[in-house]
Amino acid sequence: MTEETPPATKRIFINDVDKYSSRHIAKFLFTSLTEDIALVPGASFELRGTVSSREEFSFPLERYKLPTRDELLEKLLECDVVVYNISENATHKQLEEATWALKALHAETENFKSHKLFILVSTVMTWAMTKPQNTEDTDVLITEQEFRRRRPHRNFKSHNNLEKLVLKLGKEKKSKLTGYVVGSGLQYGMGENLFHYFFKVSWLMTMPKVPIFGDGKNYIPMIHVYDLGGVIHNIIEQNPKPKYILAVDDSKTTLEEIVKTISEALGPGKTFNVSEQEAIAMEACQPVELEYLTINLSLDLFIIKDSFNLQWKSEAGMVENMESIVEEYKTTRQLLPIRICLGGPPSVGKTTIAKKLCNHYKIHHIKIKKMIEEKVAKLKELANGDESEDESEEIASAARAQLENISNSMEMHQGRLEDELIFEILQEKLNSKPCRNQGYVLDGYLKTYAQAKQLFHDDDLEEEDTTMKGPVYNKNITPEFVIALEATDEFLTQRVLGLPESVAEKTRCTRDEFLPRLKKYRELSSSEEKLLDYFDEIEIYPEHIEVATDDPEYKEVMKQIIASVGATKNYGLSPEEQEEDRRKKEEEMRKRVAAEKAEQKRRNKTALAEMAAQYEEWEKNLSEVRRQEEEQMEAQSLPLRNYLMKHVMPALSEAMVECCKIKPEDPIDFLAEHLMKKNQG
Repeated sequence: MTEETPPATKRIFINDVDKYSSRHIAKFLFTSLTEDIALVPGASFELRGTVSSREEFSFPLERYKLPTRDELLEKLLECDVVVYNISENATHKQLEEATWALKALHAETENFKSHKLFILVSTVMTWAMTKPQNTEDTDVLITEQEFRRRRPHRNFKSHNNLEKLVLKLGKEKKSKLTGYVVGSGLQYGMGENLFHYFFKVSWLMTMPKVPIFGDGKNYIPMIHVYDLGGVIHNIIEQNPKPKYILAVDDSKTTLEEIVKTISEALGPGKTFNVSEQEAIAMEACQPVELEYLTINLSLDLFIIKDSFNLQWKSEAGMVENMESIVEEYKTTRQLLPIRICLGGPPSVGKTTIAKKLCNHYKIHHIKIKKMIEEKVAKLKELANGDESEDESEEIASAARAQLENISNSMEMHQGRLEDELIFEILQEKLNSKPCRNQGYVLDGYLKTYAQAKQLFHDDDLEEEDTTMKGPVYNKNITPEFVIALEATDEFLTQRVLGLPESVAEKTRCTRDEFLPRLKKYRELSSSEEKLLDYFDEIEIYPEHIEVATDDPEYKEVMKQIIASVGATKNYGLSPEEQEEDRRKKEEEMRKRVAAEKAEQKRRNKTALAEMAAQYEEWEKNLSEVRRQEEEQMEAQSLPLRNYLMKHVMPALSEAMVECCKIKPEDPIDFLAEHLMKKNQG
């Protein structure tokens, strides 16, 4: 029995794999090609993997030093497929490198050991100025076969020239290098790139309406970035006869339709038009991005529909697949809402802690009283709307009816709303786009098991699947984290007694109100079916945190809650933006270190100069001190000299003369004896 020969490894080069488009093309090829593949070094990263170890493709990858041209050519010659992607805001340097790579490979074709593919992923911007053959009929689609008639946007002529060069060199007979050009539609999906601004503004809801650049009536050829990967996959496996291939989905949608759908799916649901100049002035986009987004082109294609085995991810386009595109966006950018239910006895600090959590996690604070006030204000605004339009009148009429229900309920319940209306308003709030996008902190409202079940129970899900066991709850609005603050009655009572009267009245913590509230809370907490039991049943286990100190900042409590909830999951950077941010931080760090070194060098130089000056000054001072000391010693020696000359030197001189005459054996004794006799005489 012969062993099966393992498939040969297919080596693929992809440039700029740290960028949005190339990154996801590489990921798609890595996980979909039927042969073993090795993605060799691109401009910034090295990718390795085979079918046998086809795990999730992830970044960051091994850093790769930018190669020289000779090193890059060596790598290209090792590859079976070379993919150069210039579909994303390609710079002059990228275009130059792609042109060089094509020519360098072409020059080496005689030395190829096997056939190679060169795939240029270009952009439909090289079709931007192409007009239908019948100029009178503006509804006619421009077909793929008309690629020789394509006319580029004025800023994409270099792209067009490179496309022509690929097609020209690839046509040579018996050449071992085959060239393909892929005219890519504007890419979307997997966290977004060109359309990111609209998703971001909608998700954050920082504006009441999402802007549309220009009139929005322009048709945009598009393709999901994974479907673009699928097109390249098919070229690699099939080596199709046509060498120019359009890669766009089957949608014929305008910018206006795209932005409106994004706004409805993620944001306020409303849009407004801004001029192209205003869009740039408000920093909504860069001029080159605006060039892409204002293209007006309707294309008809055949090759990928008729010849390719393409497993479409989004054949009908972004608008038709917006729900899945939004989920991709949230997942890729880790935009996961944080939903917290915060409970505890009166005066334990729920509202203060809730505000701090909302500020930390950038989520929404739900306080029942404030929520009702906001709802009433909104209903009054709707009730006073424009009655000239049928739709507005219908909305205004419904708003007036709701206001009347709220007013009647408050009259019947001594100024408070009945639970049914509160639940209705609260559920609407929890299902609102801000709470669904970012999350919320529900501040101390729920008190009983029945309230939690009524608020979070999902009747529709229960009807759909009667086989489900256990409580059925709405996962889109039910809190992920339940925080139960705890404190002793003595601690709470002492805290309340220390409150200023105005604060106690505002928070319903006067002596007459606080003790009954605390008693009721303790009774509910010890009842047969407690609030926290509901969350235990749906396996969202409460975190119990003790409040035992009067720290107004609740530092220890916040520390424990944040440790339980985890890191923020609010709006973050895409992998590409994270890489760019990392690069900027590295560059800033490098500049800061260089500046610090230069400053330290300057300080050292200054310090040495100061030390030299101080040493020179010290030397001068030392010389002066020595001179002064010598003068002082000279002055001090004058009286002593006079005394010696007058009283000592005459006798000593006489004794020495006598000593020289006699020349005794012991001159010292002689001198001493002579002086003694002289003194006695």
